Parts: sequence; structure tokens; C-alpha cells
Amino acid sequence: MSDKPPTMPLNRRQALSLIAVTAGGGAFLPAAATAQTSPYAGLALFDAGAGVCTITPEVTEGPFYFDPKLERADVTEGKKGVGLDVRLQVVDTACRPLAGARVDIWHCDAQGAYSGYPGQADGQDVDTSGQTFLRGWQKTDESGIVSFATIYPGWYRGRTTHIHFKVFPNERSVMTGQLFFPDGLSDQIFATVSPYNDRPGKRDTSNARDGIARRAGPLSQAALREAADAYQALLVVAVKAG
Repeated sequence: MSDKPPTMPLNRRQALSLIAVTAGGGAFLPAAATAQTSPYAGLALFDAGAGVCTITPEVTEGPFYFDPKLERADVTEGKKGVGLDVRLQVVDTACRPLAGARVDIWHCDAQGAYSGYPGQADGQDVDTSGQTFLRGWQKTDESGIVSFATIYPGWYRGRTTHIHFKVFPNERSVMTGQLFFPDGLSDQIFATVSPYNDRPGKRDTSNARDGIARRAGPLSQAALREAADAYQALLVVAVKAG
């Protein structure tokens, strides 16, 4: 039996209909790219001097960050859920890819629990101290890209669905952000797919009601597409590298 996380029973057209915005709210895509034909115009989005990129908004780190010192592409550690390939492209303000930047991600599991802390899950009675699931870091390649194999994040009270990330463009700088997902896709996954739908109750916060998501705006909304064995989410992260 395969250990791969299950995928959603949606076809490509249905998946694309749930996309809220293209990568960077359309700010970073070439003019010829559209959401229907190319949700994020492939991976290599930029040529040198392609234009001026709007700095990705920074938001709160949140209470659950720690560095597990795990450089890895697959962060699932056996956690069950809908497969998700997270691809972040780090660029500077002139849209030039930044190679060698460190990128950390971390997020909750299908039950809303983070690794490494007590007081997790709906009853705040789950202790995940010492665990490192759904955390890891990598360095960007020559195109400024990192790719993490994970699962679609769950939810917890008071927050919309999101993935945290940190980008260290060099030893002197760090930016902290969060990546958000279309509400329609999240609602369908949480209502129809196990183990997301094994939880009592429904999530209480949408993107529009989440103050952090509102402050981050469309530049922090992931572009989503359906692949053979997982969803793919792309976010372009423009940073000041000084």
C-alpha cells in the first residue's frame, strides 16, 4: 500500500476554478501569462531585469517557530493528508532570482497541531514536544527556487489556513511571511477528505476574517494547480537583499 498522501478527487478544471489569484496577485507574472492557461507560468518566472517587483509583505512569525536543523525537501514525516508541493521563488526588488538563500517552512497538520510544542490540537491537550513534523529548510537553486513535499495544512481556531516561512537572503537579513490558500479549496478538503474531516466542528476563520491574511494581501496568496499526485502551490517572495 502506498505511503503517499491522498490527493483530492478533483479534475484539473475544477481545481483551477478554485484558484483565487495567480502568483503574487498577478504582480509578478509576465503580461502574456493568464490564470487559466498557466497558473504560475512555469518555475523560471524571471529573466534578469524583468521589471520591478513589489516587496512581499512581512507578517508575524507566530508562536510555534523553532529551527529543527533539518535541511530536507520532504517534511511530512508520515503525516497523513492531501499531498502538497510548495514551491517558493525568492527574488530581489528587480525580479532577479536569489540563489543560495535559506528558506524555512513550518505549518500545522490535518488536526491543527504544530510539532515541537505542548497544548496542541482542538482540545489543547496534545503534546508534540520533541517532534519535528512539517518543518524543514533548504537553500534556493540558481533560479531562486526551493520545493518542499508536504501535506495541505489544516486549521486551528482563530486563523485561516496558512504556511509560515522565513527567508534568509544572506547572513544579515531575514524576512518572515505566511502563504495563504483559496478558501473554496480549503473548505472542500476539510469537508470531504480524511483525516481533515475526522475533526468535530468547522474552521471558524476565512481569509477575509483573518487579520494577518488581510494585512498580507494578495501578494501572499499561493497559486494552486493540480498535478498527478499532489497539489502544487507557488509563491514568489520578493525581498530586500541588503
